[in-house]
Amino acid sequence: MKTKITSMIEGNPSKLILTFAFPLMIGNIFQQLYTVVDTMVVGQALGVSALAALGATDWLNWLCSGLVQGFAQGFCILMAQEFGAGNYKRLKRVILNAIFLSAICALLVLVASETLAQPVLKLLHTPDDIIGNSLLYLRIIFLGMPIIMAYNLSASILRALGDGRTPLHAMIVAAITNIILDFIFVLIWGWGIAGAAIATLLAQLLSSVYCFYFIRKIEILKTEKDDLTLDTGICTKLLNLGYPVAFQNTVIFIGGMIVQSVVNSFGVLFIAGFTATNKLYGVLECAAISYGYSMTTYAGQNLGAGSIPRIRKGVRSAIVISLFTSLAITVCMLVFGRTILGWFLSGDTDQVSATMEIAYHYLSIMSIFLPILYLLYIIRSTLQGVGDTIMPMVSGIAEFVMRVGTALLLPLIMGQEGIFYAEILAWTGADIILLAAYFYHCTKWKRNASA
Repeated sequence: MKTKITSMIEGNPSKLILTFAFPLMIGNIFQQLYTVVDTMVVGQALGVSALAALGATDWLNWLCSGLVQGFAQGFCILMAQEFGAGNYKRLKRVILNAIFLSAICALLVLVASETLAQPVLKLLHTPDDIIGNSLLYLRIIFLGMPIIMAYNLSASILRALGDGRTPLHAMIVAAITNIILDFIFVLIWGWGIAGAAIATLLAQLLSSVYCFYFIRKIEILKTEKDDLTLDTGICTKLLNLGYPVAFQNTVIFIGGMIVQSVVNSFGVLFIAGFTATNKLYGVLECAAISYGYSMTTYAGQNLGAGSIPRIRKGVRSAIVISLFTSLAITVCMLVFGRTILGWFLSGDTDQVSATMEIAYHYLSIMSIFLPILYLLYIIRSTLQGVGDTIMPMVSGIAEFVMRVGTALLLPLIMGQEGIFYAEILAWTGADIILLAAYFYHCTKWKRNASA
C-alpha cells in the first residue's frame, strides 16, 4: 500500500479541511476508544476506588505526554511549510534533525517524570487509599515516553505532508490491540491497573512502528548521505517552533493538576465522577483536535506557497464546520450522556448513583459550552501553522490563570459546583487572546499585500 501525501495549496478549502480532518477524527475516536475502554475495564472490574486512582493520574500523565506532543507539533510546522514551498531537500533535513531532537526530549521527560511522580501525587493531595495504584500506573506509562514521542513525531510527519489516513490506520490497529490486551491483562490475568498501563504502551508501540513503516515508503523522503547531518540552524528553528507549543501544553496541564488537587479534596466519589466525565473529554474534543491538525497543515502549506488569502478563507470555512460539529456533539451528550457514563461505573448502588449525578452534571456543562473550545482549536492551530507559536503560548498562560483562579475561588462561593466552570472560563480566556492575535495577523497580511 502506497503512502498518499496531499497538497493543500489549491482546491476548495472546506473540502480539503474536511477531507484531511475526517480520517484524523476517526483515528482520534479510536484513540479515545481505547482510553475509554481502559477506564471501563478498570471501573467495572476493579471498582470506584481503582477508577479514582486512574483519574488522579490524568493531569500528570497529560502533562508529560503534552510536553513530547508539543515538541512534535511544533516540529511539524516547519515540515508543512517546506512541503508547501516544494523544498523537498530541506524537508528531509528538517525531519532528520527533528528525529534527533525528539529522542533527546523523550529521554529528558522520562527521567524527570519518573523522579517527580510520587512527590507530585502527594502535592496534589491524592488520597492515601488510592495513591499506590496511581503511582504504579504512572511509573509504567512514564517508562514508555520514548514510545509516545515516536508515535507523535511519526504522525506529525505524515500530517505535515497531508496524509491523514496512515495515522488513522495506526490508531485503528492500536485501539484493537489495546482493547484485546486490556481484557487479557486486567480481566483474565488479573494484573489490575498495571495491566491497563502495559496494554496502552504496547498499543502505542505498534502504532508508531506502523507509521514509521509508511514514512519510509514516501518517495520524496528518500535520504542520501548528505542529508544525514545535524544542522544547527534547522535545530534552532525547530526548537523555536517547538518549545512554545510544549510550554503552552505544560502551563495548561499544570493548571489542570492544580484543579485536580482541588477535586481530590472533595473525596473519592467526587474524584470518580469527575474522572468519568474527564475520560469523555477526549470524545468531546476529538473533532476539534482533528480540525486543529488540519488547520496547522493547511496554514503551514499555504504560507510556504505564499497563498495568504487562502489561509483567511480556510479559517472562515473551518469555523463554520466546527460550529456545526460541536453543536451535534452537544446534543448527543445531553441525550445519551447518562447511558455512556454508566459504562464506567460499578459497585454499591448508592455510590454509583452519587457518582453519576456528579459526572452527568459536569458533562452537561462542558457540552453546552463546547463551541468555545472548538473555536480555540481552529484559531490556535492556524496561528501555529503560520509560524506564530508565541501567542498560542500566551493563550496557554491565559488558560492557566483562568482555570486555576476559577478552581481556587469559585468553590469558596459555590462549593463543589464552582469547579465545573474551570474549563469553560479557561477556554474563554484563551479565545480572547487568540482572536486578538489572529486579527492582528490579518491586518498585517493586508498591509503587506497593499504595500
